[in-house]
Amino acid sequence: MIRRLHHNAYRCRDSEETRKFYEGFLGLRLAGTLEIKETKSGRKTETLHTFYELGDGSYLAFFEAPDMPFEFKVQHDYDLHIALEVDQRTLNDMLAKGKSAGIETRGVSDHGFVHSIYFRDPNGYVIELAAKMPEHDRAMNPALNGAREKLERWTAAKRPRAAAVS
Repeated sequence: MIRRLHHNAYRCRDSEETRKFYEGFLGLRLAGTLEIKETKSGRKTETLHTFYELGDGSYLAFFEAPDMPFEFKVQHDYDLHIALEVDQRTLNDMLAKGKSAGIETRGVSDHGFVHSIYFRDPNGYVIELAAKMPEHDRAMNPALNGAREKLERWTAAKRPRAAAVS
């Protein structure tokens, strides 16, 4: 049985710049580092793996691996974003903090079940801070929200579009 998320890992350009954003700006504690000198396949490497602790005991992690090519690009929200839960007061405080720090800051977006703001980290990743609204639990309850049916409708409607493109 899968219990919960331990960590999600991403590449980073520079571990210290990443630390400044995640620990210095967002307030996530740098909980651990792991220097990797050799891969399991025996390849020599100089890689640093860092872990930033979230309030539930899970982690966001990053690999700085200068000897391994990686295309860093500014991510679009639909391609990749990291959403972290906060309360409404923290959301408002972080919105002001981001703007005053000169960090790319967007929001507040009302998604019906969460209010969200967005930042861009030094690696190009979009970071979303989301505060649950009173409707959240109902909106995320598959017994009430029709999630399966909506997915089935989406899939069925997509088939004719895919066939027309072929």
